[in-house]
Amino acid sequence: MKSGFIGIIGRPNVGKSTLLNSITGEKIAIATEKPQTTRNRIRGVYTALAENDADSVQMVFIDTPGIHRPRNKLGGHMTRMATDTLREVDAVLFVVDCAPSAGGGDAHILKLLEEIDTPRIAVINKIDVMPPDAFKVVYDAYANREMFHDVLGVSALTGGNVARLLGILRGLLAEGPMFFPADAVTDRPERFIACELIREKLLLYLDDEIPHGVAVEIESYEELRGLTRIGAVIYCEKKSHKGMIIGKEGRKLKGVGKRARADIEALLGTKVFLQLWVKVRENWRDSDFALRSLGYGDE
Repeated sequence: MKSGFIGIIGRPNVGKSTLLNSITGEKIAIATEKPQTTRNRIRGVYTALAENDADSVQMVFIDTPGIHRPRNKLGGHMTRMATDTLREVDAVLFVVDCAPSAGGGDAHILKLLEEIDTPRIAVINKIDVMPPDAFKVVYDAYANREMFHDVLGVSALTGGNVARLLGILRGLLAEGPMFFPADAVTDRPERFIACELIREKLLLYLDDEIPHGVAVEIESYEELRGLTRIGAVIYCEKKSHKGMIIGKEGRKLKGVGKRARADIEALLGTKVFLQLWVKVRENWRDSDFALRSLGYGDE
């Protein structure tokens, strides 16, 4: 069979996590319209077995945080994870949703890509909302760069052209072992994904100035027959943010819990009893100790 690791990189908010979910067919990475939603590397597994082993394939996709200019230690950790991935994979998907801008973000990523010999594919996302003439401009901007093995438009949201992308990747991979069981979709435990689903709902519910200062930690996780009991702490950096997260008469926190519980129940296939608490942990994004304790230390 063929197998290999594929890195997914790009600027924040271009749809990397949505693409990973589309490929695996499961919601293993949270996705919102807010930039820098992804904070950890998340591996998604795509396996297609055939009667003839030579036609089988397993692809391990590594979703990375968006590459951006760090403003704190958390941002530095996220950017290092993304750039380190380039040296660890068999192919790289550079996900974009526009032509390279004059700003430093695109130029920095393109420079990183020029420095590696790994096959690179430019994946133009959001073609479902991109007019044909606009797509041609973006396509030509990347097709004219000799560094890319291929340039392809996809819609991560609808799944458009994702099968074609998988076919291109299959052609780039060499023979190799099966790294994960055939039914695996991620190497992350359910506890981690549950934590991320809670954070996703916070990103969706909260005003723009709060989300990046919020972290979630699972304090208790008990699996019973037909029921999973989860206790989670939401950390914020300011006392004023605590009240905003809880909301008037606790309504906002209840809304976060209700939506998160529904997604976690779908993930686990059991009823879920979810308890949420909010605590203040000032400047945790610039504390090495806090980052490690919250799971953002170096992998």
